[in-house]
Amino acid sequence: MKLALLAGTHSGCGKTTIMLALLQVLKKHYQNVSAFKAGPDFLDPLWHQAVTGAPSYNLDTRMIGVDLSRDIVNRCSRQTGLGLIEGVMGLFDGREGVGEAGSSLDLAKQMSCPVILVVDAKGMSGSIVPLVSGFRQYARQKGVGIAGVIANRVGSEHHAHLLQTLLAEHQMPPLLAWMLKDAPPLTERHLGLMRPGEVAMPDYSDHFFYDEALLSEVFQPWPYKSQIVEANTPQRLQGKSIAVARDDVCCFIYPANIDWLLQQGAEIHYFSLLKGDKVPGHSDALWLPGGYPELYAQQLAQSASLLSIREFIEAGYPVLAECGGAMLLGQNLISHDGCAWPMAQLLPFDSRMQNKLVSLGYRQEKSGVRGHEFHHSQREMLKTLPPAFACDRGDCGVQYKKLKASYIHWYFASQPDS
Repeated sequence: MKLALLAGTHSGCGKTTIMLALLQVLKKHYQNVSAFKAGPDFLDPLWHQAVTGAPSYNLDTRMIGVDLSRDIVNRCSRQTGLGLIEGVMGLFDGREGVGEAGSSLDLAKQMSCPVILVVDAKGMSGSIVPLVSGFRQYARQKGVGIAGVIANRVGSEHHAHLLQTLLAEHQMPPLLAWMLKDAPPLTERHLGLMRPGEVAMPDYSDHFFYDEALLSEVFQPWPYKSQIVEANTPQRLQGKSIAVARDDVCCFIYPANIDWLLQQGAEIHYFSLLKGDKVPGHSDALWLPGGYPELYAQQLAQSASLLSIREFIEAGYPVLAECGGAMLLGQNLISHDGCAWPMAQLLPFDSRMQNKLVSLGYRQEKSGVRGHEFHHSQREMLKTLPPAFACDRGDCGVQYKKLKASYIHWYFASQPDS
């Protein structure tokens, strides 16, 4: 596989729009393309998949780790010859420091792949040179090369030619492509982008222009082999049947978590809360992923699934509920307009939607399992319950029988024995 990482100068520079435009181009010329997303993101990978037709996997040097990230790329390289990683925030932004763990820069370094830098060029001409020069110089100090530039929100073909000429005259990385300023935007709401299917996939063919020869030269061969010996990996879930809620309510699912359950020998059965499905019979455990219960609160209040889930938990089966999945188990979900919609009414709390972000960040449990927290609702406890997790920070959740519920989205392979 040949690989490159698409990074931005800052959040909001148009990185995801450019990523989708590039994937459309690469899909046209190369057929099979693997897409990846830096960091713990659920929504961008859904858009990647809508273009490529294959799951887009998260890569992350903080939550997932270098070895697991390399292993994911290695697995994908067996099916495709070209891979593109969408970075997170700006190139050097991470949990701490400048270009340290969790940043796009650190991921590019650990994956030994070049960077394509996205620049918001609106209202810019000569300033692109010192901007790109500074990014290139600091990336070089960290051992990462910027192989090319893509300009977003370009005013005209003349504007693009001017940017191209200025970069060339000052021996900067070349302008690989550019996007017109009137390109169709991606619709957003709280938590990020709207999902494919809710809004149409934009066609960028009339707005995105590129140099095919320069683009093809940017991608570099993948140098690593897997560090994980599959044959020696014990199957901890052999013979177990796992029920997984999956629909528009519970849609925040890392593809790698599903892969891990299958690799561990589990048999997975999906069911839908919006359809009122009961927990599949003969299930040994249940996973309630996060998503958007607040968008479907009225439907959920009438769903027969909630009673089935409650009965499954009361029967003493193991259950993991993450973020929106945990909100399903409380007394009420209180929407932005103040309406209180009854949920499973198993646990003594209400989930109240807020108009701002409540919590954000990487999380780690005492056992070593890692995850991420990101939500716009607040849990209001009506009675104290034991904490579900011993976390270094953030939400420790609540525990009831064999249920563990919290706002954290866990990455299963980060600590298989927990």
